[in-house]
Amino acid sequence: MEIGFKLVSSLALPILRSKTLSMKISMKRGALYAVIICALLAGTNGLMIKYMSTMTASSMAWFRATIPAGIFTIWMLQNKIPFFRGNYKKMLGASVINAGRIYLYLIAFIYTSIGNAVILFYAWPIFVSMLSVLFLKEKIDKYQIGLLFLAFFGLILAYSNQSFSFEDQDFIGMLAAVGAAIGYAITVIIYKSESDNYDKNELIFYQNIASVFLFFPLFFQNLPDIAWNHLGMAGIYGFLIGVVVFSLFFYGLKQLKASTASSLMYLEVVSAIILGFVFRNEVLSINMIVGGTLIVFSSFLLTQSNKKAAGSSD
Repeated sequence: MEIGFKLVSSLALPILRSKTLSMKISMKRGALYAVIICALLAGTNGLMIKYMSTMTASSMAWFRATIPAGIFTIWMLQNKIPFFRGNYKKMLGASVINAGRIYLYLIAFIYTSIGNAVILFYAWPIFVSMLSVLFLKEKIDKYQIGLLFLAFFGLILAYSNQSFSFEDQDFIGMLAAVGAAIGYAITVIIYKSESDNYDKNELIFYQNIASVFLFFPLFFQNLPDIAWNHLGMAGIYGFLIGVVVFSLFFYGLKQLKASTASSLMYLEVVSAIILGFVFRNEVLSINMIVGGTLIVFSSFLLTQSNKKAAGSSD
């Protein structure tokens, strides 16, 4: 009897291990696809913003924030989570900053090309590194300092063929993109300092709640001038970017390394540029191609070096 049990066990264990391994591989593959789809969907940001031409940036911002805020409000009520707990004043302050960031982000896509806006916005990891040194007292090595200088050289190069005038729409849009990147970097630092105290769904709620109230009067004022098809697109935009994209990213983050997930998100830049070219015949200038490559490349390497540093300190 004992011999028979050992024989069955010796045959069954490899099968069970094989099934467990195949399930893990399948889950990781699914997570990989989730983050790739997330990045590609995020790349449609510019097209949707350009399409909603009868809407002001503040009206789009209201939809962008209200839909995810509403969904996660219901989630918090169902889970009986208090709306004002912990360091809520700090979180609400970050929410106000994020409202400004969303507004500048939308202005960027309205005034300049999709490629210009998305490339300059992806300078945000650079500003995160700088702010981390100033406010979180994180250490930075010579390699990271070199990448920061490379990124700033890319920014100078990207702007070098622009007239520094607020009458130039490209200049306004590009300036807004950099402003949005700085605003996003500030909120990343704040949310990072409080991430252990809140669920990720709470963070998304706080991220959007201030915008709901700040932009509603401006949306109501703009409402009579908004075309119905643009109103419908705004609803899709708020749900797709505010809920679906974040949900896919967090799903992928559970199964993948943070460095892998964040690296895949750079597909958003490629996706946005291709969509801008295909659907709007947008072509990047030589300055933006070279400068943008330096920005995205140094930003990518900076993200990787920060993840490695975090991993070694753990």
